[in-house]
Amino acid sequence: MKEKQSILRNDGFQTFAASIVCILLGLIVGYLALLIINAEGAWDAIVNVMKNFFKYPSAAARMKYFGSTLAKTAPLILCSLSVLFAYKVGLFNIGAAGQYCLGVALALYLALAKGMAWPVCLLAGILAGALSGALCGVLRAYCNVNVVISGIMLNWISLYGTNMLLKPCMDPAGKDTFRLVNKAKQAILPTLGLDKLFSNNQYVTLAIPLAVIMAIIVWIVLDKTKLGFELKATGNNLNAAKYCGMKENRNIILTMFIAGALAAMGGALYFLSDVEQWNVNASAVPGMGFNGIAAAFLGGLNPIGCIFSSYFITHITVGGGNVDLSHYCAQIADFISAVIIYLCGFVLFFKTFLNQRLNKAEERKIERARALANDANKEGGKA
Repeated sequence: MKEKQSILRNDGFQTFAASIVCILLGLIVGYLALLIINAEGAWDAIVNVMKNFFKYPSAAARMKYFGSTLAKTAPLILCSLSVLFAYKVGLFNIGAAGQYCLGVALALYLALAKGMAWPVCLLAGILAGALSGALCGVLRAYCNVNVVISGIMLNWISLYGTNMLLKPCMDPAGKDTFRLVNKAKQAILPTLGLDKLFSNNQYVTLAIPLAVIMAIIVWIVLDKTKLGFELKATGNNLNAAKYCGMKENRNIILTMFIAGALAAMGGALYFLSDVEQWNVNASAVPGMGFNGIAAAFLGGLNPIGCIFSSYFITHITVGGGNVDLSHYCAQIADFISAVIIYLCGFVLFFKTFLNQRLNKAEERKIERARALANDANKEGGKA
């Protein structure tokens, strides 16, 4: 019993349990919404959302579309890591969407317009997002400009800047940029043989393992290094960090530099995998950066948790396209995700409630032990 209680009191276990509860409640609310819209097909709709690639009868088709889901998960993992990294240092990187755009802009421009190979395109995209993040950090450190304000403004500057930069790379037959497979094969990320594991799915590239590796690196940096300790100390109490001799302005700028690099890396990896093309007439900031906020909090603000939360959000989002569109809209999956993220705001409440229950259980156990000890003493005295 003692070992069981120690597990229940583990912060990681409590966060995981709270996330599972949020997911289940979100699915229930989503199902109720489907019932209200059209009761007859509600069960089939929620099942299709959750099944995603499992709906295909053949194993080869399931593996192929599973690979596509993983390809779409990789950029979300990196965007969630971007939000998480900044949040751990007391900053809210809402500018991840704009940094994502800049990663796409430089990567695709160098690939399609300059014929560069994928390593150069990837590094250039990462650097562009890193500098954008660093700019937010400089404004925060030296001008006391809230990173939320600067991030939102840079989101739109980055979006329209990306559109202008990629306009010459637009396919005349449509509104999107050229396919890399047709114009710049040298810029497509290597598959490392992973495509064969997923029924020759060409979208399964280096991006997927690289995203997982970056999550592990972020976890190590934040929890196992002196730099991570300094960054988190700066976020927890800026004045205390300054008093201890830490360079608080440098830490803020460095944090946003790294956060921007992570988000931009997500954009660069996704488009260099040739999963889709950039719409040069886009008037809305890509949702990937904002979805990163959802994935970060659903993952309990843990880098490893972000891997699983990002996959789950991508899984149900892709599955949302499987619902009967004559009765429901594909955005039902986004609705479910929104409910789940809203419920994540109650994670602290859940953990507090669980700890209170555990404390009461321990108090009752102690009281019973004392009562038994007193009874034993009384029996001993009579003897």
